[in-house]
This record gives sequence, structure tokens and C-alpha cells, in this order.
Amino acid sequence: MNKTILFAFLLIQNIISAQLAEQSLSGEKWQFKNAKDNNWLSAKVPGTVHLDLMDHNIIPDPFKDENEKKVQWVENEDWDYQTSFTVSSKHLSKSQNIDLIFNGLDTFSEIYLNGKLLKKTDNMFRKWVIPVKEHLKSGENILLVKFKSAVSTGKELAKKVPFTMPESPRSFVRKTQYHFGWDWGPRLVTAGIWKGVKLEFWNNAKLENVKVGQKNLTKDKADLAIQAEIIAEKEGEYIVSINSKPFDFQLKKGKNTIQIPYTINNPKLWQPNGWGKQELYLIRVSLQKGSIHIADKDFNIGLRTVELIQEKDSKGKSFYFKVNGNPLYIKGTNWIPGDSFSPRMTKEKYQHLIKQAKEANMNMIRVWGGGIYEEDEFYKACDENGILVWQDFMFAGSFYPSDEHFLNNVKEEVKDQVNRLQNHPSIALWCGNNEVDEAIVNWGYQKQFNYSKEDSLQVWKDYRKVFHELIPNTLKENATADKNIYWPSSPSIGWGHQESLTEGDSHYWGVWWGEQPFEIYNEKVGRFMSEYGFQGMPTLETTKTMFSGNPDLSLQNPTIKAHEKHSRGWQIIDEYIKRDYILPADFVKYNYVSQLVQARGMQIAIEAHRRAKPYNMGTLYWQLNDCWPVVSWSSIDYLGNWKALHYQVKRSFEQQVILTEEKDGNLNFYAINDELKKFNNISLSIQVAKFNGEIINQIHISPAEKELNDILKLNSVEIKKLIGDSDKSKIFLKLSLQDQHGNVIAQNIHYFSKPKDLKLSQPNIRIKKISPTEIEISTDVLAKDVYLIGDVHFSDNFFDLLPQTSKRIQLSKPLERIEVMSLWDTMN
Repeated sequence: MNKTILFAFLLIQNIISAQLAEQSLSGEKWQFKNAKDNNWLSAKVPGTVHLDLMDHNIIPDPFKDENEKKVQWVENEDWDYQTSFTVSSKHLSKSQNIDLIFNGLDTFSEIYLNGKLLKKTDNMFRKWVIPVKEHLKSGENILLVKFKSAVSTGKELAKKVPFTMPESPRSFVRKTQYHFGWDWGPRLVTAGIWKGVKLEFWNNAKLENVKVGQKNLTKDKADLAIQAEIIAEKEGEYIVSINSKPFDFQLKKGKNTIQIPYTINNPKLWQPNGWGKQELYLIRVSLQKGSIHIADKDFNIGLRTVELIQEKDSKGKSFYFKVNGNPLYIKGTNWIPGDSFSPRMTKEKYQHLIKQAKEANMNMIRVWGGGIYEEDEFYKACDENGILVWQDFMFAGSFYPSDEHFLNNVKEEVKDQVNRLQNHPSIALWCGNNEVDEAIVNWGYQKQFNYSKEDSLQVWKDYRKVFHELIPNTLKENATADKNIYWPSSPSIGWGHQESLTEGDSHYWGVWWGEQPFEIYNEKVGRFMSEYGFQGMPTLETTKTMFSGNPDLSLQNPTIKAHEKHSRGWQIIDEYIKRDYILPADFVKYNYVSQLVQARGMQIAIEAHRRAKPYNMGTLYWQLNDCWPVVSWSSIDYLGNWKALHYQVKRSFEQQVILTEEKDGNLNFYAINDELKKFNNISLSIQVAKFNGEIINQIHISPAEKELNDILKLNSVEIKKLIGDSDKSKIFLKLSLQDQHGNVIAQNIHYFSKPKDLKLSQPNIRIKKISPTEIEISTDVLAKDVYLIGDVHFSDNFFDLLPQTSKRIQLSKPLERIEVMSLWDTMN
């Protein structure tokens, strides 16, 4: 046999070998049933029991009407899932090892293969790998997974603790915490095979975790250390290739950890959104023995440095991220799971939501600790769009145990997730939990449940074991040094304490929960604001999907009321509307104004944070998205539609802004630049105008020879001198920040009165069709908060249109009829 034929033969053998490496079981014909029943029904894997029950019309869609109440029985039942699959005698005999791999089981299960109990599982967040060669047979095999009720099992676990734990039993269950209900989400405690399941056949060796450590990064080269775990069936010589460059290794039988130096010359940096491109490098790790190809692992990396800087100063301690050697002002949001039934999240929906974050000028998303460690597609989208990820571990707002089994379970969970995620350049920070420290200190549970001194001490001991010992130690063992940035709890100090504003990260909930006025945001500015927010209604299109039949859009409708999960949500929204707007009786107008008040509150907060730069170096509002159609803090509703808040966030997060502050009879101006480039000899033009467009004053502020490379407080102007005797409710300021060449860097509009006090005239708003997907909108007088209504995405919406001006808007698809509303319509 000549070399060409031999090569072709080996190539074919390798291809066959690769084809035999895996056998997906997700696509097999799965069945499910209530454990008490005998009749099996068809099921989908990946999936959840609620989705399967809905497919068979056994339960109604819990997202519609008041159906959530009607499906609560599901959480108390046990559920069985079963399938049959075929393994050929050839595959069985030629494979030295066969592993059954579940990427996600929700949550307490027993796994049986051909009647043999193989494994019991108790963690939704872990990957389960089970050797099954000796249990398989040639031909048909039966795989059965029996799920126990997470609620019932959690209650049994809770009985083992001598005192009452808050939010029991969810804190005993390593399952996504929001399934037990939240103030923006339904209670839908799921069960099922929620991620893929497969058989993996392997001989000789198995390529396990591969991680890339960044040892040194300069303009000339990036020195990397690529570490791989290899399970060898037998000792011998193996070849590991990095991007086709081979390295020889003598491996022992069992687990081997190898490290290979790898250099990239003239590296291009991965930059966060707003600073440049997201350069990615493909790393392919291949394993072979002699001429036999065993396995490949492909993934993209980004070359960048991230540091969390905490240094004492005269006001407390800094808290900011330095990326690629430069301080980065963080602008972003908090992420919750995109669906109460996670298997419904598609790659397209992940990509859509992350791109909307990028479009709104964000550079960070915090993955909240009451949800899930997101799918790979989420982090891939963040890598590609320059969105850094603050990654919470999945603990939220409760006390957690620290018995030996719980700690071991969490350790394996952390190992699985850190090894899966750490190569993503978007990962910036690992955070132990959401609001667990705060729950212990601030929420009064010890008094509520009559804790003894010993009980309270035990809670702190449990807390420290999990979040100050186990998780950071496991991170140190599994993450490369450059990826190991850990923060024990968010926030570090509760919002009622003064220190929460001088160090660490802060969740400020004096607005909403404390019902403080929006203006308090100007005073309550911390070093890094990682949570704050206010509710608004979803868009009309999404609101209509709350109904199974014809929607009855009324604030008194029980369905509308049921889709507000905060016990006092409607009263709080009404109260804040009355402070700043006129409370509408009409539903469409109420929907519109609820979105305006949400956007106004967050605008005040974000601008206060940005004016405080560099004391404050980050602002993450609560929250980006929804898991069902609901009245909530989100800026994008369940169907992916932008609320008024998201349009406002896009404006407030611009790289260059000119911001105002009224103080002591003066108007202060702040020019802010978040890009790396500088602007020289900037100037500010101010027009004072009536709502009909009449200019009553103009001034020009030119800071001589000043450059804008970060934040610049411009000269203040006495308000009385600026506006004279003008009625504050009838005028506005148009601000225009320009560079040395006269190019406009940023614009803004300032009003001296609250929206409800503005003496607006009825605008004559005209819409002219430019093309099927472009319109031009114009007005004669000021049109405040122009609202374009239609089942499309508008490139801008909820904007102020200045008198005698026009604006072009892009539509995501053609629309025959566009309705329009402005704030004037809610006043008359």
C-alpha cells in the first residue's frame, strides 16, 4: 500500500472514529409521566415538565390570564422520563469506554439504565458523567430518569437544620432560585432534563478541560500557557497539537494535567464595547496517539487584561475596573434568565438581547445570582459584542447551609462552571452571591424567626464557609491566575449604611423600596452602583400576550393585575407618576406614562453617577430583560421590545455627554468622555428657547485650552442671569458640546420644571413616509416624549422633538399605519 492510499485510509478511519465519538440521546423518542400514573406521553429533551404538560393540554399556558395559579400542583409531583436507544455490537465491542453525559438535570433525580440504578443527582448546575459500558447491551437499551419534587425534597432537607431558614426550602436546593417566584417572575418550580444528553465513546484517552492562562501581554507578543486535562486509558506516548503545532507527551494511566507554552506575536487586543474591536483568536487543541486522531477542542480567546482596583482614598476606597491598562467607566445592566423555561431560550434570542445591550452603549452585564449560569451562546455573544460579564454564582437573598454534602456539591458546581466559562474574554469578575450578606445583616430574619445567639452565629459561620472559603479556594484551584478576580457578595454593604456609598459596590433601593423621590439619586452615589431600578409596564404588544383570548386592556382586569408580581407595585408606580406626571385613567396613556416615569428615574440616577466620575466608576441598572410578560424593572420586555427606558439608556450611556446639575441657584455643566481619545479646546453653546421655538437667550462657554479626556466641570451659570424673568415652565435649554473644529460631540435638553408642570401647547406632529422602512417626523412646537406606536422596532422613540425640527426614524419592517402620542395628550 503506497503512502497516499495509506493516508487516505487513515483519514477515513479517523472520520469514522470521529463519527462514533458521540451519540446524542436528546433527539430520541422520549416519554414522560407522573410517577403515580401508568400512561406515558411524548416529551421533548431538552425541556421541562411544564412544557411537556402544556404540549398535551394538561395544563394551560401559565404566562397567560391567571393560569400561574392553576399549575402550582405540578411542583409537588414526581415525574419520570424515559427513552430507548440502540447501540450496535460493533460500537460496544470497539469502544474501551462509554460515558453517559447529562449536561443538566433539574434537579433531584435517579438515573436507571436497563433497570440498574446508576446515579442520584441533586444539582441543576452540574454536568453528570457516568461510565456505562458495562451496563449497555447490544441493541435496544432503556434509559429512565426519575425526578423527585424539588419542593418536597427541599422541605425534607430543611428539617435537618434546627432553626427556620428564610425562603425555605429554596436555599436547600441547588436549583435556579427564581423558579420559586420573585417580584418580577412567576412561581414555576420545574423538573426535567433541561440540557442535552449524549453517549460518548472513547478509546486510548479523553481530552477534558482546556484552559488558557495569559502569562504576559505586550504590544509585541502574548505569552500564553495552555493547560489540558487528559484521561488516559493506558500509559504511552501521545501528541497534543495547538493550532497544528505538535507537542509530544508521555502520559500515565488515569488523569494527566499538561501545560504547553504558546505565543502570539503582534497581538491584537480584545476591547470592550466603545473602545475598539473585539479581536478573537481561534485555539484548536488536538489529541492523537500515533496516527490515531482522538479528539479536538476548538474555542476562541481574546487577549486583554482586567483588574479590579480597590485603593484607599480620602473618601473611602475605590472600586473600578482597569481594562487593558486603562480605567473603564462601566455602563450596563443586570441580566435575569430570558425565560421561566430556560430550554426555550434560542441562540437567536441570546444574540438579539446582547446586541441590544451593545446598541445601548453598554460594556458590562451582571449575571444575577438567582438565575442560571447561562448557555454558551450568551457568553459567545458577549465576547463578540464587547460586553464584559460580572458573573454571580447562583445564590440569592437567603441563608445557605454549609454541611459537608452541601459544600461538596457546591464545590463540584463551581468547578464545572469555572472550567466551562473561564476562556471567554468577556468574563471580568466572579461574585459569590446576590444580597446574601445583606439578607443576614439588614433584613431582620433573625428577629422574625426568633433566632438564638447560637443560631445567628451559625448563619455567619455557614456564610463564611461557602463564600469566603469554599468558593474562592475552588476558584484558585481551577481558574488561571489572570481569570481569578473574586468578590464575595453583591452588594458588599447594605444600602442603609453610609459605608455602602464610600466603598465596594452598592445596591441602592431607597427609590422604589424606600419610596424616596428620584432626586435622592443625586445624593446617594456610591463607588460602583451595581443595582438600582424602577418598574414600568411592558409595551402594548407584549401586554396583549398576557391574554389567551381578546385582550381587555384595563388596569382593573385581573390578568393585568396578576402580571405585576410586586405586592405593592401598582401603588408605588401610581405614587411616582403623581409626583412627576398627571396620572392617566386611560390604559394606553397609563402604559405610556408608566414607561416615561421609569425612564425618567433611571436617567436621573445614571446622570448622577456619571457626573460623579471618577468617584463613581460604574452604573448597572436593574434590569435588562424579562422571563415572561410582566410589569417589571426591565428595559426590554419579554418579546424583545424596547421600553422607553432602553431608548433613554442608549442616550444616557453615550460615550460623550453634556450633563447639567441645578444647585444653589446655579446651573453646573459636566462634559464627560468615556472613550480613549481626547477632545481639545471644547466649547459649550446654550440656547434658551420657548416651546414655540423662539430664542430668548444664547451664551457660549469656551474653556481656554482645556482638553476633554475624562470628565470636565465647565463654568457654572447663574440661572437667573441665564433665563431672566422667563417662566420656567415654558422654556427649555438646548445644549451643544463642540470640539475645536466645531463638530458636535454631545447634545442635551434641560428643563427647569417637572413634566407635569410644563405648560405645553398641542403639537402638530406630521409623519412623512420616506421609504417602506423610513419615516420623517416633524413638529411646529415642542413635542415632548414623542411615542410612536406600532408593532415594529423604531430606531428611536420616546424622544423630545424640538420646535420646527424634523427627525428621521428607521423601522424594522414596513408598517402601514403609525399612531403617535406625546406628553401633551396625557395632560388634556
